[in-house]
Amino acid sequence: MPFVHIPWKDGSASLDVQWIGPGQSPFPTVVFLHEGLGSISMWRDFPQRFCETHGLRGLVFSRYGYGQSTPRPLDAPLRPDYLHAQAHDALPALLSALGVEKPWLFGHSDGGSIALLYAARFPQQVSGLVVMAPHIFVEDITVAGIRQAREAFLQTDLKARLARHHRDPESVFRGWNDAWLDPAFREWNIEAELPKIACPVLAIQGEGDEYGTLEQIYGIERLAQQAKALPLADCGHSPHRDQPEAVMRAAAAWIKGD
Repeated sequence: MPFVHIPWKDGSASLDVQWIGPGQSPFPTVVFLHEGLGSISMWRDFPQRFCETHGLRGLVFSRYGYGQSTPRPLDAPLRPDYLHAQAHDALPALLSALGVEKPWLFGHSDGGSIALLYAARFPQQVSGLVVMAPHIFVEDITVAGIRQAREAFLQTDLKARLARHHRDPESVFRGWNDAWLDPAFREWNIEAELPKIACPVLAIQGEGDEYGTLEQIYGIERLAQQAKALPLADCGHSPHRDQPEAVMRAAAAWIKGD
């Protein structure tokens, strides 16, 4: 798979990227932003099916430290502002390197928060957002779920399963888990950024999300200018896995203006 080099910190990073869907589309490119333990491969076939079914050009990539992209050193912990750094620095650098202008951002969990932060910082440089299970503030249920994930990493085969998708699964897990369990992260809150978003936002969340309450998407609906909340029944933290057809229908209609 191709790699794209972007400036990062005091050096550079190589990001694994994959183009999907038709070579040309009348709609803007859809850029997929993965979750906190995600990567290109952990999306499975959802982005490909979505783009091919609806005639959309798509871009999937693994962020710095994830998948086959440049691993993050274990002695370089993620800071509480790591989502801001991805939205304000890494994502703009990648889009610039690939010549992608005014994309749709399709983010899951951490990727949804990154999409919101990008649209708030660069309101004229994005066509719209679809965010699934995004975080706009930290809840007790979120911290409890992340603590449970740590126990699973220590006591089950979670590390081995992550190794199928990441060059350095320990770095991936510890970076995400340590950051969210840092007491300083409890103050993380991006609600003040949401009124700056000028583009349409579809915020999707499962009613059974184990990492957040529906107040996450209802907060987006209240605070962003053109936002719609879409709760899904019989659905947890990964709507594209639990309710893929419902997500694809709603997202395609949102992007195409149907």
